[in-house]
Parts: sequence; structure tokens; C-alpha cells
Amino acid sequence: MRRLVVSLTAIFLALAVGAALGAVVRHGGSGGDDLARRNDALAAANGHLERQVGAADDFIARSAGRILNGTLADHTVLVFTTPDADGGDVDAVTAALTTAGATITGRVALTDAFVDAAQGDRLRTAVTNMIPAGAQLQTEAVDQGSLAGDLLGLAFLTDPANGADRATGQERGLIADTLRNGGFLGAGDFAPAQLAVVVTGASARADHNGQGSIIAHFAGALRGRGAGLVLAGRAGSSDGSGPIAEVCRDNRLDTTVSTVDNVDRETGRVTTALGLAEQLGGKTGHYGTGPEATSLSVTASPG
Repeated sequence: MRRLVVSLTAIFLALAVGAALGAVVRHGGSGGDDLARRNDALAAANGHLERQVGAADDFIARSAGRILNGTLADHTVLVFTTPDADGGDVDAVTAALTTAGATITGRVALTDAFVDAAQGDRLRTAVTNMIPAGAQLQTEAVDQGSLAGDLLGLAFLTDPANGADRATGQERGLIADTLRNGGFLGAGDFAPAQLAVVVTGASARADHNGQGSIIAHFAGALRGRGAGLVLAGRAGSSDGSGPIAEVCRDNRLDTTVSTVDNVDRETGRVTTALGLAEQLGGKTGHYGTGPEATSLSVTASPG
């Protein structure tokens, strides 16, 4: 796995450098035929690198069983999705988690209203009126993302200390139904899980009404109630106000929430499963090809 990651890192780095150089040549002023030839050469090199990345993705897809090798065996995972999450990415991440041996207990979809700061008062009111008997929300959970993540973590994830449910089936159903009827969630049948994955998209609207920050704080609060969590998105999620960028800028979230910013690639999907297994071992990582990533993937078997 380590050798594979090193090779893929080189390919992605070369692809990024080639794209940057191509942009320089295209906008570098007058140079006539010489500039055109250089641009064509760079375009051809980029095409070759893109084909290499595609081949690497195909190889990882075929080798996923060997790479993941039961790293999440006997563990349960609940998958959360943001409004901009790509359905293909969600299905592929779910497949990677299953290949790793995890049991998927369901999917919970966050709606546009859930991640809209303009709906914050309404969401906070709903959350604070549905706390399971005997439970208490974290005192520092005051923003809508943190409050909602804390409640859903209590009700939808099991206690990492003993694996017990912290809400009754009736309480969990009331929370899901109330948030669904309020337009905040879309959820079919699901069961509590030990671990969570939050799949997001490219975050094109991350700065609209605080969406990126809300998703980041939701993921952080959810992680605080479970045994592990990975926030996985596309490249834009680690730029600007994207949720992965927001996680990495926050000193507390940065050390608790693992992130993957290339979930549209097989590398990212496999890394999501490996990162979740790594979380079980008490480690946090930031993976992918974006500005906040410290490594392309987990470079050693978790555990």
C-alpha cells in the first residue's frame, strides 16, 4: 500500500504541475508558433498523466479487496450526505466501506434547509426540544451545525465506551420524523452505528449562508459522539469556505475529524474506508490532493 500511494502521489503531483504550466503557457503573452507548440506538448503530457491516473483508479478498484482487507470487519457505519453530494460518490464510498467489512446501517440526507444559516433558529428550536431522556447536549454546541450534530450523534450513533444505544427506538424515530417533517432531513430506515461517514460534494455554494462552516461543525459534533468519522468530498471542499477547509482551519476539528478531498476518485473512496479504520485506532488524517491534505492516502495499514 505504501508503494502504491507513493506512485500515485507522483502522478497527481505531475498532473497538477503540468496543468499549471499549461495555464502559464496559454496566458504567457505573444510567442506565436513556439508557444503553441509548447502548449500542445504540455497538453499531450497532461493527457498522458490523466490516462495514468485513470489506470491507477482502475487498479485500485480491482485491488480494493486486498487493500482494505477487512479493516472495518464487525463494525457498523451510518452514512450522512450533504445536499451537494454526488450520488455516484455516495454509492462508491458505501461499496468501499462494505468491501472493508463494515455493515452499513442506513443513509441520512441533510437537506438545503439543514445547512442554511437562515434556517438556524428553526433548526435549533427543533433540536433542543428533542433531547433523549437522561442525555445532555454539549455546552459548547451552540451553532446550528454543532447542536444538530450533537443530537444526531447521541441518537443515531452508539456509545463508543460500551456500544450501547443512547436513545430508545421511539426517541430516535421522533427525532428523525420531526426533522424530516421540518424539511431538514431525508432518511429511510436506518439503525444506530458505531461510525459515521459524511459525504459532501465540490462545495460550489459553501460560502452561501455559511454552508461550509455548518457542515464542518456538524461533522465535528457528530464525531464527538461516535467512535470515528470521516468527512469526504470533492476537490472544491478543501478550498475557500469548503467544509474540509473549515475543518482544517479549526484547531479542535482539525485534530478529531479525518478528511478526504478526492472522493470522486477510487483512491479517495478506498482512503475513506482506511481513514475510518484509522480513526478507530485514535488517529486523524487529512488526505487527498487539495491544499489541506498532508498525504494522498493512509500510508500504512490502520490499527
